[in-house]
Amino acid sequence: MEDARFVWQKNMYNSSCEPCTISIFSRLVRDACVNWKINTRRAIRKAVREGLSLDAFAKRGDFQSWCIDQSARPRAGEKFCQLSTAQKLLQWGDLLKDSLPDFIFAVSEFGLVPRKDKNGEPILDDEGQPMLYRRRKQENILHLSGLFMSDYDHLPFPPQELFESTQRPGYPFKTRLAHLTSSGEGLRLVSECIIGAGNIADQQYIQARELGMLHVKGTTGKYVTDNSCVNADKLSFVPRLDDILFIDEDKLFIF
Repeated sequence: MEDARFVWQKNMYNSSCEPCTISIFSRLVRDACVNWKINTRRAIRKAVREGLSLDAFAKRGDFQSWCIDQSARPRAGEKFCQLSTAQKLLQWGDLLKDSLPDFIFAVSEFGLVPRKDKNGEPILDDEGQPMLYRRRKQENILHLSGLFMSDYDHLPFPPQELFESTQRPGYPFKTRLAHLTSSGEGLRLVSECIIGAGNIADQQYIQARELGMLHVKGTTGKYVTDNSCVNADKLSFVPRLDDILFIDEDKLFIF
């Protein structure tokens, strides 16, 4: 049986968090659907940013079907119809990102809990027993992996430059994985926690300070450091294989 240090889920909404082995990881980063979603989102963002034609995207059947569904929503539908084609496409691109599989690097196991219906009642299987799954919730964490994930997005310089800073002598963290974010404009780092350096928030602060990223603002005008990553149950969307800048397979998947 293959080693699995952290967990993954098929989607961020209701999938069970299961052990992620190197085989699963390798399959996901090479998956054609994953690659298509990331490539399409980037192409839309580039076309909007550079004022290129959006016709090829706007004429897609899946995009048009999504627009029909959004327009039919009570109250929100009217507001959606007032958006420009570019705004609608950007929202659709974000939806493609949100539908990607994801990893939860800081957690090695979530506890089993019953699935519940919209009324909060347990969903039963054919034998009348509660259907159980490993829910991604902070209070449902059983074991941590000893890893932490950091997200530096919308960088005002090439993300590869930030990765190179992690390779300098004296940098205190051991990097296990580094890859571009789904936008292509940021860097996601998975690092080994330093024993005695505090919780995830403390580790991220030390890392951002060491990398000179504490007060850097990105292309959106906001600070590039994603503070929501201080939660151990924070997910990380699957990257394309081509977006992986560095991976330490021996340590990423084995304690």
